[in-house]
Amino acid sequence: MNNREEVREFLISRRALVTPEQVGLPAGTNRRVKGLRRSEVATMAGVSIEYYTRMERGAISGASPEVLDSIAKALRLDDAERAHLFDLAHAASPVARPPRRRNSKTWVAHQSLQWALDAVTAGPAFVRNGRMDVLAANNLARAFYKDVYDMPGQPPNLARHTFLDDRARDFYPDWDLFAEVNVAILRTEAARDPHNKELHDLVGELCTRSEEFRRRWGAHNVRHHGTGSKTFHHPVVGKITLAYEGLEMAAEPGLTLTIYAAEPGSASEQALQLLASWAATEYGAPVSAVKTQEPTGH
Repeated sequence: MNNREEVREFLISRRALVTPEQVGLPAGTNRRVKGLRRSEVATMAGVSIEYYTRMERGAISGASPEVLDSIAKALRLDDAERAHLFDLAHAASPVARPPRRRNSKTWVAHQSLQWALDAVTAGPAFVRNGRMDVLAANNLARAFYKDVYDMPGQPPNLARHTFLDDRARDFYPDWDLFAEVNVAILRTEAARDPHNKELHDLVGELCTRSEEFRRRWGAHNVRHHGTGSKTFHHPVVGKITLAYEGLEMAAEPGLTLTIYAAEPGSASEQALQLLASWAATEYGAPVSAVKTQEPTGH
């Protein structure tokens, strides 16, 4: 992925999203561009039009944090978009330290990490990288993402499942939202690590095989994805709504530990308990640590 091209397309796409009215400018009748003009962004950011034009053409290396922050404010970037702009600038720097890379096909979770995952018995827990590879998981997560693990190729990959597996349309009732999240995470990772061949290969595969992915990739949207709730339709236990927390791993920079949990006493908690029993049959997972309860009748 070409950093200059990424910078250019990101800044142009964000400029097109800001209307003159949003920043207190007259709309006028002679506008030939969608959104703001370059000169208007430059004025609001306190830089010359020549300087901003060079940046929008991809020459972002050497831009100070103050300038980047001013441009972020002028373009009304949210926190995720601002962080993405800074990541692009960092990647363009000639002294930028390359991210720590792991071969996702050979990386193995250290023993204590797997113990920690297995200790989570009430919900799926797994570790993924920015490429959306599932690198380690407890047995409940394996059962939860059974279709992901059923797909050919290693390691199992959430983005490939979302866009290339027809079963994903059933698994994710709000498929469009999950598709947007997957692309946003991959786009964020591309800015952090623009020379990652494994990521290049995945994006190339998805662009080639999925028009839905290709269209979303071209939008250059990014977002933070750390906490919230999601609804799934699992092939074994049916509809299930889970809260999730995504935690950055201090010992493994670039990896995220995600834990799903159901609301206590809910039908989704009962569904998770049923899935845990199914996982015990399929994978030999111990069920003694998983609390069971009689159906409540509602």
